[in-house]
Amino acid sequence: MKLKVYVDRRSQPSRAILIFCKVNGIEFEEVQINLAKGQQNSPDFKKINPMGEVPAIADGRFNLFESHAILVYLACAFPGVADHWYPADLSRRAKINSVLDWHHSNLRRGAMPYVFNTVLAPVFGRRLNPQAAAEAEKLLSSSLSKIESIWLKGNGKFLLGGFQPSIADLSLVCEIMQLEVLDENDRSRILGPHKKVLEWIENTKNATRPHFEEVHQVLYRVKTSLQEQRSMGGNNTNSSKRLGLPSKM
Repeated sequence: MKLKVYVDRRSQPSRAILIFCKVNGIEFEEVQINLAKGQQNSPDFKKINPMGEVPAIADGRFNLFESHAILVYLACAFPGVADHWYPADLSRRAKINSVLDWHHSNLRRGAMPYVFNTVLAPVFGRRLNPQAAAEAEKLLSSSLSKIESIWLKGNGKFLLGGFQPSIADLSLVCEIMQLEVLDENDRSRILGPHKKVLEWIENTKNATRPHFEEVHQVLYRVKTSLQEQRSMGGNNTNSSKRLGLPSKM
């Protein structure tokens, strides 16, 4: 029975799962769960993931949610996945796991609320919150600095000195890609000082082409729509409809 992957491509971790499957030639059926329409709360999907979140997978009778757990499972369960994604060496695996654990408590906690309170809040019928954005930016900037000073050392192109990407590279880069929807000045202010991060992002894109760009097309469309709305001063309701997002969370 073919692997089923439940995703919404506007979701950072959903994109990471899709790219991983495509790069590694894993046959799968993409089941789109439209978060804007609340499909994640349907009884059928709740059987796959009772948390009502994407991504999730169904491999035969085995269901799994949480993107990092899914990436680990896919790397181990499917033949033909290159060892560099999740090495058999236990010490390397432990290092990758430590990056993934850090991601949720640091980079993601900075990036998500910053993007929301800087750009997306009006789309969801919320007010922008400059104070929350400022606090999130501190954590985001600190996280980017730590990525450079701790994990992008040495001659390797990827995290932990790797010469090929791991699942940690893919997960973290997809998170940072969400900054694409920001105003270009804000994006440049945040990412500009981090030359190693920018180079690492490009290395990860190149290592996973053409699938990285294909899967991220939806994000680029959101970026374009937001830019148009800012230039026209469009109302929030129309913005949400054009982006395919709900007007309220």
